[in-house]
Amino acid sequence: MSWGTELWDQFDNLEKHTQWGIDVLEKYIKFVKERTEIELSYAKQLRNLSKKYQPKKNSKEEEEYRYTSTRAFLATLNEMNDYAGQHEVISENMTSLITAELTRYVQELKQERKSHFHDGRKAQQHIETCWKQLEASKRRFERDCKEADRAQQYFEKMDADINVTKADVEKARQQAQLRHQMAEDSKAEYSSTLQKFNSEQHEHYYTHIPNIFQKIQEMEERRIVRIGESMKTFAEVDRQVIPIIGKCLDEITKAAESVDHKNDSQMVIEAFKSGFEPPGDVDFEDFTQPMKRTVSESSLSNSRGDGKSEPKFGSKSKGKLWPFIKKNKSPKQQKEPLSHRFNEFMTSKPKIHCFRSLKRGGAGPEDFSNLPPEQRRKKLQQKVDELNRDIQKEMDSRDALTKMKDVYIKNPQMGDAASVDHRLAELGQNIEKLRLEVQKFEGWLAEVEGRLPARSEQPRRQSGVYEAQNPSGVNSCAQDRESPDGSYTEEQSQETEMKVPATDFDDEFDDEEPLPTIGTCKALYTFEGQNEGTISVAEGEMLYVIEEDKGDGWTRIRRNEDEEGYVPTSYVEVYLDKNAKGAMTYI
Repeated sequence: MSWGTELWDQFDNLEKHTQWGIDVLEKYIKFVKERTEIELSYAKQLRNLSKKYQPKKNSKEEEEYRYTSTRAFLATLNEMNDYAGQHEVISENMTSLITAELTRYVQELKQERKSHFHDGRKAQQHIETCWKQLEASKRRFERDCKEADRAQQYFEKMDADINVTKADVEKARQQAQLRHQMAEDSKAEYSSTLQKFNSEQHEHYYTHIPNIFQKIQEMEERRIVRIGESMKTFAEVDRQVIPIIGKCLDEITKAAESVDHKNDSQMVIEAFKSGFEPPGDVDFEDFTQPMKRTVSESSLSNSRGDGKSEPKFGSKSKGKLWPFIKKNKSPKQQKEPLSHRFNEFMTSKPKIHCFRSLKRGGAGPEDFSNLPPEQRRKKLQQKVDELNRDIQKEMDSRDALTKMKDVYIKNPQMGDAASVDHRLAELGQNIEKLRLEVQKFEGWLAEVEGRLPARSEQPRRQSGVYEAQNPSGVNSCAQDRESPDGSYTEEQSQETEMKVPATDFDDEFDDEEPLPTIGTCKALYTFEGQNEGTISVAEGEMLYVIEEDKGDGWTRIRRNEDEEGYVPTSYVEVYLDKNAKGAMTYI
């Protein structure tokens, strides 16, 4: 298996392939570099988080850390500092062992590749020069032969003419002999040049080119081995810090096990016990007889010992009979309701998903018929997979809008349900067009594979079951996928309904303190949050979840302390904390 013998005529393709290999290596370097930046950022955020919740010296918070639960929390904060330090170690090791080494290797690889292909072009130019010399010698030999024939014919004509003098005949004979000699010389030169060219050509295709291509093959194989070793190092760097991270987690577990609820309860008693006796029974006061109302000896005023008279029945007592009753707080000033933001969001027609062009760019027929069969099959299969992914994205966009429309139907004050019909119709048309494209390319693929596509294979190729495109079917999509507890499942149900309290959205903006994180999520697609209340995310980005989907199709997430907002639930994969209330994992 040698490139020199198998790919002797693929000089240009090898040049493109080796350049692609260098691009892949540079892409991997960029990936590792971004990973190190993420690790540093994560470590910095963990340290800031630990510092933020550390008790302030000489403050009331410091007194609260006498409880076992708060001491365990303090130990957790201290361990988080060590945990963050291990992520910094990961970043440093990846930078020194992978990024720096591969960057240096890429520069050496470029120089080596340039040298090999320079030698290849030089050999190509030499064989082309030899070919040109052969062609010139051949044309000269052909021209001299034709001249010799004409001179011979002219001599024979002169010799046969009785009117021509003997001197003219002798001159013609000498000219014919001269031309014949020139032809013989050209023949010998052509023969010598041809032998030389054949020798050069044999040496070119069986010696020079195989040697050059063999060096290129070895260079490419070294690149592949190097990137594989770097990936192994990538995993080993993480594995090296696992024991230390495990110790940090063990210490957190140990601190959690040290929590003593009985001890904390006793400390609460010691801190807040008043020592008063509970009030006794209130005596019955009979108003049917004109008698002086007596004051109960077991009244609250006696227990207090202040010597004041008991207030009359029906007066507003301000004693401590009901110590748990508090005055009603004044209602918070309501901010702009989220329904206005939903209306603005639908009016602006956000680009939840841009429709991909159905036509191929670049030259060549659409069915790839200009390619060899195997290459054509691969291209067609790639096209089918690409179209299936586009269909799935369009369906996810349609599901998100369908959930939004269902919320509008149940809560008309949040927006007009009819405002999303146009966008849903567009998505339905896009999905139908993509289906037709899939069928077309699958037909070509079946032609290449020598068979026709079976009808039962169609749903599997399209990566899911497609619903009908009529509006009624679209309206029921979100209801059919919702489970009774408010989460979405793949099973269809006609009895479940989404229950969205009208006050859930308004209350979200009244929180003075930031909401705690209840899990993490990964963005499946890019979302451009151009409207108030939403946040932009990039595909593959990891974020924190601070409020799960309540059935309206939106999840509230946070990127950092200053950036948070809503994204469509279908655009993220959520991993809720198992300790969070109602924790569950869904897509």
